[in-house]
Amino acid sequence: MTDRRDVAAALEVLLGAGKVRSDADTLQQYGLDWTRFYEPDPTAVVFPRSTGDVQALVRFANERGVALVPSGGRTGLSGGAVAREGEVVVSFDKMNEILDFNRTESTVTVQPGVITQSLQEYAESQGLFYPVDFASAGSSHIGGNIATNAGGIKVLRYGMTREWIAGLKLVTGNGDVLDVNKGLVKNATGYDLRHLFIGSEGTLGFVVEATVRLTEPPVNLTVMLLAVPEMENLIAVMESFRAHVPLTAYEFFSEKALQKVVANGGGQHPFAEACTYYALLEFEKTNDAIGAAALAAFEKCLADGIALDGVVSENGRQYQDLWRFRESISESITPYTPYKNDISVTVSKVPDFLHTVEAAVVRRYPEFEIIWFGHIGDGNLHLNILRPDSLDVDDFKRECEIVSEEVLSIVQDFGGSISAEHGVGLLKRDQLHFSRTPAEIATMVAMKQVFDPNGIMNPGKVLPAV
Repeated sequence: MTDRRDVAAALEVLLGAGKVRSDADTLQQYGLDWTRFYEPDPTAVVFPRSTGDVQALVRFANERGVALVPSGGRTGLSGGAVAREGEVVVSFDKMNEILDFNRTESTVTVQPGVITQSLQEYAESQGLFYPVDFASAGSSHIGGNIATNAGGIKVLRYGMTREWIAGLKLVTGNGDVLDVNKGLVKNATGYDLRHLFIGSEGTLGFVVEATVRLTEPPVNLTVMLLAVPEMENLIAVMESFRAHVPLTAYEFFSEKALQKVVANGGGQHPFAEACTYYALLEFEKTNDAIGAAALAAFEKCLADGIALDGVVSENGRQYQDLWRFRESISESITPYTPYKNDISVTVSKVPDFLHTVEAAVVRRYPEFEIIWFGHIGDGNLHLNILRPDSLDVDDFKRECEIVSEEVLSIVQDFGGSISAEHGVGLLKRDQLHFSRTPAEIATMVAMKQVFDPNGIMNPGKVLPAV
C-alpha cells in the first residue's frame, strides 16, 4: 500500500507550495458531496491552477497507481465526488477564470471552477443569457455541470448542459490533452468526443476548459403557481397552457414538500386551502396578448376542475418568491437525511408511473414520509424518502436500498432512467442495469479502458472499479 504521507509530499514537490493540503478539516470538507451516506477518507486535496498542473498530476497518478477524484462545488447527489478509499481529491476551486468572450459567436471560454451563477451573471453583463439553471447554481461549478450533464428548471425550453457546450479541453486518464470541437457549429469529422465526456462524471478525464454557448435573454419572465388536486391534472394543465403559451419551465411539488419549505422559513403558504399538488409554470410575457392567453388558459383549467386556485407574479419580487417554494425544497428536507431517487420517464407516463412507485413504497414502508417534486414538464421526478427518527442513517439507507430495487424495477418497466440529471456516481452504480443493457455497459467499460487504462479517474463511479 502506498504511504499516504509519501504521496502528499511527492505531490507538493510536483505541483509546488500551496497546491496540496492534507489536514483533517480539508480532507473532510473536500471528500464529500451533498450525499451523506459515506465517510470521506482521501489522502490529500490538490488545487491545480493550470492545464499543465492537471496533466502532470494525471501522469503522476498513473506512475504511482494513485486514484483521482474530481471536486467542483460538491453539490452532487449521487456520491460522484466522494473520496472514501484514500484517493487524491482534485479540486478545481483555483481554476475559476473566465478566459475569453467571443461576441460574434456568442460564446465564452471558462475554466471548470467557474461557479454556474457567476457564468450566468457574466452572460447578463454582456447582454446575453446562460439558461442552464438550478437551485445549487450559486455553488456548483461549470465543470461539475458538464461532468453530470446537469439539467435543472429550464430544460423544457433550453435543454440540458450538453446543448450549450461548443468545445472542451480535456485531460484524459492517459494524461493526454484533447481540444475537442473548438467552438464550431458544424463539424462532421467523425466521432464527437465532446459528447462522450459530457456526463461521464470524471471517469474518462477531467475538463480543464469549456467553451459555452450563450443566447438572447428571455423577456419579462412570469410565474403562475396553480393548486392541482390530482397527479393526472398536472399533465392536463400543462397541455392546456402549452396550446396557447410557450413555456420556459413547468415544475411540480406536493403539499408535503410545500409544508417543509414553509416550516423552514421559506415563506407563507400561498393558498388559503391546501391542495395535493402544485404546478409552477413560467413563460415570457412579451406582450399583453401572451398575458391574456395565459389568463384564458388558467380560467379554462378552473372551469374544467383540473386546477382549484392560482396566483401569478406581478413583479420581480413575486417571481422570486414563487420560485422559492420550488427551489427551497431540497434545502428544507436535508435535515431529514432524505434518500433520493432522481428518475425519469416519458411525460405521458408520469401519472401512472408516480402512482405505481408511491404504492410500492407505501406498501413496504407505510411509516416512511414521501416527498415528491421535480421537472414534470420533461418527465423528471424527484422521489425523496425521509428518514424517521427511529432509524439511524445506516439502517435507513439499508432499508431504502431494498425498496429502491423495487422502484428502479418499475422505472425499467416504464422504459425510464434511474438518473435523470444527478448522475450515477456511487449511489446508483450497482443499479445501472435497470437503465442500461449488458451490451451498453460492456461498451462503456471498453471506452473507459481506452481513455483510462489504469483505472485512476474517479474509480468506482458509474462503473465498478477496474
